Amino acid sequence: MARYDSVILGGRVVLPGYGVVPCDIGVSEGRIAALADTLRPSDGNEAIDAAGTVVFPGGVDAHFHLGIYRDLAADASSETESSLVGGATTVLSYFRTGQHYLNRTGPLREIFPAVLESVRGRVHTDVGFHIAPMTREQLGEIEWLAGEAGVASFKYYFFYKGLNLAADSADAKSYTMSDSYDFGHLYEMMERVAEADAKSGARGRISLSLHCENAELIKLFIERVKGGGLPPLEAYSKARPALTERLSIHEAGVLANAARVRVNLLHLSSREALEAAVQLRALYPTLDVRMETTLHHLCLTYAMLEGKGLGGKVNPPIREQRDVDALWEGVESGAISWIASDHACCMESLKGDELWPALPGFGGTALLYPVLISEGYHKRGLSLERIAELASANPARAFACYPRKGAIAVGADADFALIDLEREETVSAALLHSAQDHTPFEGVRVKGWPVQTILRGRSVYRNGEVISEPSGTFLSRPYTAALVAR
Repeated sequence: MARYDSVILGGRVVLPGYGVVPCDIGVSEGRIAALADTLRPSDGNEAIDAAGTVVFPGGVDAHFHLGIYRDLAADASSETESSLVGGATTVLSYFRTGQHYLNRTGPLREIFPAVLESVRGRVHTDVGFHIAPMTREQLGEIEWLAGEAGVASFKYYFFYKGLNLAADSADAKSYTMSDSYDFGHLYEMMERVAEADAKSGARGRISLSLHCENAELIKLFIERVKGGGLPPLEAYSKARPALTERLSIHEAGVLANAARVRVNLLHLSSREALEAAVQLRALYPTLDVRMETTLHHLCLTYAMLEGKGLGGKVNPPIREQRDVDALWEGVESGAISWIASDHACCMESLKGDELWPALPGFGGTALLYPVLISEGYHKRGLSLERIAELASANPARAFACYPRKGAIAVGADADFALIDLEREETVSAALLHSAQDHTPFEGVRVKGWPVQTILRGRSVYRNGEVISEPSGTFLSRPYTAALVAR
């Protein structure tokens, strides 16, 4: 009788924080049961040949927007399928009430169960949620969300304060369907998240994520840029310059230090933003500050996308090469904590031909490991273990699902991306398995692709094809580390 449900044989295994070792893996009941020098095919009911590949922990794509522009159930299915292409087995998606998403407001005790029901049975990865409380009533639900509902992370959008800049038209109140979305709201949110962390944080880090762009400055710079004749994506970057990130990051630091809340600075897009975040750590050395950047801010510039339409419009904007270089320096130095996609499936029809009404965002989850291996490992000599930390272990730690996720260790979920480091592909929309009908990465040559993705011991993607019906589940957080070994 076989000892394991499956065995993964002959691969080089990346252990985050340790290194790369030749190792065979035994899997039972969806979890890693053994790491061994040698296992036999007969040791498992299924034997998976990993020879010639590097076995990474399944990616944790920690910045995602399921259902922002499309029906939530349909989006959950197609866009988590896209995640499998990039080796991601866990998606942590942002959700808020207001325009887009479900286009409603009200108590999260009523709305969040409906969100979970919409994705149930439809997701190809395990899925957790970050929640952005938009009203005072929802602020009062933070303790319940963290203590009972499985939500360990929350969000505040600086650029919603005062203006609806997402649509460049109405006021923020009609867009967010909130009562008073200002710094008072933010500070109370910080206090309540800190209180939840004090009560539930022993089971995993409870934190607040921040989209740092200053709304009042953006208003000024939009007025200055309009009609200036710049190419559209350059104009958009100049309309939301790095100064707006830098100011909001420092505002965040003052308030977070007073409230003693753990914070995540999302999608740093510029040299100035990175410098401000590093300064924040120095100013408040006892404050838990973690930094994220995205695949597109590491790879794309507005000059590269000139003449290719508005598909690359995103918040914060695509910047210049100097910013790309600075962000890679942050990755290499260890300042950047993790890398995510900020995936938001946005059809070309929603971009249109005019810059200001075009909706922001695009997909990229299918490029999580490929971009890091191509741009990081092959071009810049980034170690494979550092890539595993950036794509998996570090976001899992930050968002309270480690070591169930983000680890290759006995007791952890058997989530893996088997990657051929030498495989080259030219990016196209079809390659990415997303419902999105365009990609700003079109035509980019990428070296290093998953050839097989495994979720909780089950092969779900192989050689360009999804080979399983949706089998993902809701990932309740914070996760008690003591439960990982059974």
